[in-house]
Amino acid sequence: MPTYETSARRAAGPAAAAEPTGATEAAPVKILVAGGFGVGKTTLVETISEIEPLRTEERLTAAGAGVDDLDGIESKTVTTVAMDFGRITLTDAGVVLYLFGTPGQERFWFMWDDLLNGAFGAVVLVDTRRLDRSFPAVDFFESRGLPFVVGANCFHGEQAYTAEEIRAALHLRDPDTPVLMLDARSRDDVRDALLSLLDLLIAKARATAAV
Repeated sequence: MPTYETSARRAAGPAAAAEPTGATEAAPVKILVAGGFGVGKTTLVETISEIEPLRTEERLTAAGAGVDDLDGIESKTVTTVAMDFGRITLTDAGVVLYLFGTPGQERFWFMWDDLLNGAFGAVVLVDTRRLDRSFPAVDFFESRGLPFVVGANCFHGEQAYTAEEIRAALHLRDPDTPVLMLDARSRDDVRDALLSLLDLLIAKARATAAV
C-alpha cells in the first residue's frame, strides 16, 4: 500500500516526484478550491499563493449572454475557463499545498472530475447572497467522498448568517464538515481555512487507521 508521502507525490505530479527527498522535506498535497461562478476562487488562490499563480481567465463577452448567470455579480468581467493554480508551503504543518481552482460556470463542470484526480481535499467557497449556486459543488464532493471545508466568503466584510445557519441551508451530510467565515482577500483567513482542512484530513486518516 502506498504511503501518505508517495501518494501525495503522485497527486502533485512528476515535477514534485523528481525533487530530492530529505528528512525535513515538506510533503506535497493537492487541494481543490471549488465553488460556483463568482464566489472568489481566483481571489483566494491569488491571496495565498507564494508563487505567481497560473490563471486561465477570459473576458466575459456577449457570447455568454443567457448562459452565464451574472445575477448579483454584474460587475464581473472575467472568468476562469480551465483552472487556477497556486502553491503555499506550510512549514509548521510540514506540507506544500498545490492549489487547483476549479472553473465555476456550469458549462465547464466537466473538468472537475479531471481536477479531482489525486486531490486529498477541497475548500468549497460559498456566497450566501447566492447560496443556490453552491449546492452543485457541495453535492459533487459529497458524492465522491472527498473531504472538504466550507468557506463562507464575507463579501464587503459582511456576513448575514451564522455558521450553523449556513450549515443547515446547505444540508451538509457530514456534521463534522467545518463551516468557516472568511474573506478571500485575507491571507490569514485563507491560511486558517487550509489548516482547518488539513486538520480534517488528519482526523479522517486517523479514524480510518483505527478501524
